[in-house]
Amino acid sequence: MANMPEVTVGPPDDLGWRKVTINHKSAGKVRSPGELRTLLQDAGLEPGHPVQWLGGDSLVWPDRTVQRITVGSLMFFGFLLTACLLIRIGWADCRNALTFGGRLAGYSVLAAALVEIVAALAALDYWHKRKRSYSGAAVLAGVVIAFLGSSSLLLLQIGEHFTRWSVIGIFFLAGSILAGVGLIRSRAWKGLRYPGRIAIGAIIPTLLASINLAYSQIYVPHATAPLVMSGAEFKEASLDSTGKVLRVTVHAYVKNDGHVPVYILGSIYWVHGGPATDISDLRDPPYTLIYDGEFVRPAGRELNPGEEVAQDAVVEIKDPDKVDYEVIKAQTEAYVVRRDRMTLATEYEQSRATIETLKKEGKWRPEEPENAKYRNESGISDSSEILNIIRGPQSISVWRVPSGDRSRIDVAISPPGDKIVFDSKNPRFNQRNLDRYGFSLVRGSMDQTPFKMLVEKARSAEEGSSPDQSGQ
Repeated sequence: MANMPEVTVGPPDDLGWRKVTINHKSAGKVRSPGELRTLLQDAGLEPGHPVQWLGGDSLVWPDRTVQRITVGSLMFFGFLLTACLLIRIGWADCRNALTFGGRLAGYSVLAAALVEIVAALAALDYWHKRKRSYSGAAVLAGVVIAFLGSSSLLLLQIGEHFTRWSVIGIFFLAGSILAGVGLIRSRAWKGLRYPGRIAIGAIIPTLLASINLAYSQIYVPHATAPLVMSGAEFKEASLDSTGKVLRVTVHAYVKNDGHVPVYILGSIYWVHGGPATDISDLRDPPYTLIYDGEFVRPAGRELNPGEEVAQDAVVEIKDPDKVDYEVIKAQTEAYVVRRDRMTLATEYEQSRATIETLKKEGKWRPEEPENAKYRNESGISDSSEILNIIRGPQSISVWRVPSGDRSRIDVAISPPGDKIVFDSKNPRFNQRNLDRYGFSLVRGSMDQTPFKMLVEKARSAEEGSSPDQSGQ
């Protein structure tokens, strides 16, 4: 009896395992009487060998197999689904994000997806045999990422439309909270030797790096306003051979003097004739429209920092001696959106169609301006994949609309179930929504020239160009 091995069965842990020692040496873990008999037989002990019970007798076997397998399976598939979503977002952003910060964020999301995959594999061990000491900590890390991702998704959807992604976010948020509570109660990190030091060593450097990255690569570029300049000026003037048509060259331009690239959605310039007024006078005396046109083509082209687009157009004024213009003036307008906040589809340039054509093809909508000359339209995408998921399909429409002596450009950006319309008379209307795309109206400087001076200059040029027969 003195050499009889001493067998001890310890108290059950939170997973139902009871540790078995033989002569104070670990022999394994068991969850049921059958597993205990098998372990003792493998150790060469006879059935009925005396056993010392700690934390409960031979009737205490708290393992709930169905519950354990169910919870483990739910967490395994939940981690895999979270990883798939993160891979979709991260892969799209690391390739197509419009800013450096966005692409770096994409790689970070891919790294989080890798953690979710590790957590899914760790869940199989944690809810089965717990052979690896880090499996609980890995599962907890996966739950934290799922919580942060789902809560971020829901926070970004505040003010947006309720979509299927809202339902997915709510589902994962509730699941991560329930799983987190259970893991914290069971102290899932207790398998690690120094969990506090590991947490501090990982959280503090990550937090500092994230703050620096957010400021330098996200906040600063986002807060930088585009600086786009535009204007028009009169160049040379000439008369035709009959002297009854005055031709005036108008130079219209737009230049990006800032650090933010933009798309030019549409442009327009006007040439008016009328009474002489102070160019800074805000009052609008009656002017006659001589000509209007587009000076940036194709519509939707990019304008990078330091780049300029200009066009010279010849405007004809018939019978210059009979019109009563004191001055003629030229002015430009351009509508731009930031290229670092949205991507304009390439189809925008080729989408121009007249309203008559749209009506014939059944593509015209009743809410569109019926007297429009033409329309450009295409889909747009946001600066990151997470915003595309939240906001859903979006499109932009631009119309050229004749309107008396000052034709205009109408712009509408349409998220699902809504329409953001830009009102040039009230540019701050719906400003919060317009800022999300970096949309702005660039009103160019005005050039105002005495009409008689242009006529005299044209006649002088014509007389000076006439050949002197006596001198030949």
